[in-house]
Amino acid sequence: MAASHPSSGPGSAPRAGPHAATPRTQGTPARPGAWAALTGLVAAFAGVLAGELVAAFASPSLSPVTAVGGAVVDFAPPAAKDWAVAVFGTGDKAFLVASIGILLALLGAAAGVAELRRPGVGVALAGAIGAVGLAAVATRALATPGAWACALAAGAVAMALVRWLVGRLRREAQAGPPASGPPVRGALPRRGFLRALTGTAAAVALGGAVAAVVRAAAVRATAARDALRLPAPAGPAEAVPAGADLGVPGVAPLVTPNPDFYRIDTALVVPSVEPAGWTLTVTGLVERPLTLTWDELLAQPLVARHVTLACVSNPVGGDLVGNALWLGWPVRELLARAGPLPGADMVLSRSVDGFTASTPLEALTDPGRDALLAVGMNGEPLPPEHGFPARLVVPGLYGFVSATKWVSELKVTTFAEDLAYWSTRGWSERGPIKTASRIDTPRQGARVAAGTVAVGGVAWAQHRGITAVELRVDDGAWQPARLGAGISTDTWYQWASEVKLDPGTHRITVRAADETGAFQTDRTAPPAPDGATGHHTITIEAT
Repeated sequence: MAASHPSSGPGSAPRAGPHAATPRTQGTPARPGAWAALTGLVAAFAGVLAGELVAAFASPSLSPVTAVGGAVVDFAPPAAKDWAVAVFGTGDKAFLVASIGILLALLGAAAGVAELRRPGVGVALAGAIGAVGLAAVATRALATPGAWACALAAGAVAMALVRWLVGRLRREAQAGPPASGPPVRGALPRRGFLRALTGTAAAVALGGAVAAVVRAAAVRATAARDALRLPAPAGPAEAVPAGADLGVPGVAPLVTPNPDFYRIDTALVVPSVEPAGWTLTVTGLVERPLTLTWDELLAQPLVARHVTLACVSNPVGGDLVGNALWLGWPVRELLARAGPLPGADMVLSRSVDGFTASTPLEALTDPGRDALLAVGMNGEPLPPEHGFPARLVVPGLYGFVSATKWVSELKVTTFAEDLAYWSTRGWSERGPIKTASRIDTPRQGARVAAGTVAVGGVAWAQHRGITAVELRVDDGAWQPARLGAGISTDTWYQWASEVKLDPGTHRITVRAADETGAFQTDRTAPPAPDGATGHHTITIEAT
């Protein structure tokens, strides 16, 4: 009689004779729930990468990730957006992407655990990845059949991988320990599962690299920009007057370099627009609707103008403001061709990504205001992140009602008839820039040598100009600062002063006056709904 083998654990049965199975060398995987969570996470990111890879070929300007990010930006409460800008500044989009990644990881992990416990539940949860992508794509102006396909691919891949990988893990967990020999505690999953999981993870990494390469190759707008040579302006820029640059170290330069110019917009990923395919339509309450091509725009008598732009989200003393030399065609000449009808009082400008801004018609048709359909910035074509190939630049108005990037349509309409992107989110419809001033040097919290201390900064009141800047140390009297010559009333002005400080902690406050002689208010107000107010004050230590 053949010898019998003792049971080696639940679920095993005695085996005998020459046909006994070869013993397995690995046991029930330790912590199957943790492995399931990891598996779901890998599956979720594999799904997203699949969607991005399809987007590289089928929808370069809109992928599931950018669609979701754009939808979050659109539907987030205004208070949440204000907080993100205040805390992260121009890094708000990086924070948003990171947050989406964390949520995706949690969703994937939850799907893996759910699938281990109840087959089918995790697959359905993984399908939510595609569903969220589809819902987000539906909100985007750039939605195309290719963009829909990207979201479907993301969901399908995530669902298939969760079912396949977690299914293998579940079968191992249910199979029990080896048929013979002592129990194996804390064992890794079997090699087949590990190979499947690591292979999927490697495919995710490879897919990400391929998507990045293919998307870069698919987006030709950068190459078109690099090859572009802008025409010389028919109307040259104002000469920078002597004494405009006060030469104070630490003060913002008169002209902000392109890499340093602030960027605030609703585009999670910069739209890629090739000039050859770009058009601008003028529609709405006009006598002659028209379409302008890129070549037609460059053939117009372009002018160069220095204009300072400011974001309505800029806090008191903030850096969401910059001055540049813009090249463009006066918008009033374009609108004159279309012929606005009586009763129109607003132009709703639209970006290729669906963003809209409401600009008073009078600001765009005013012969004394150089509102531009801009194609150049500081002597080169617009950088992609600043609106290439064309954007609006309107002196005297905050960007949220005027500075539409990647502009594709101007709809002549009325404030009563149409609402712009931010007008539906609690911000004002009209955004005249308020008089503001900022201390650039010393910086907040600086330690300086007691005695005479150089103080300097910038002040702006676009389309009105600055006529005076004053400083106050602690609770002393206001003292006039030296004001640089402005390039124009549409730009910021440098200012400088010297103050005497005794050892100790001191507060320095600045205020500016516009052409009316009125100083900016000392009443503190947040950016919403129409721009921050108050005096910029810093505290420093003199030693």
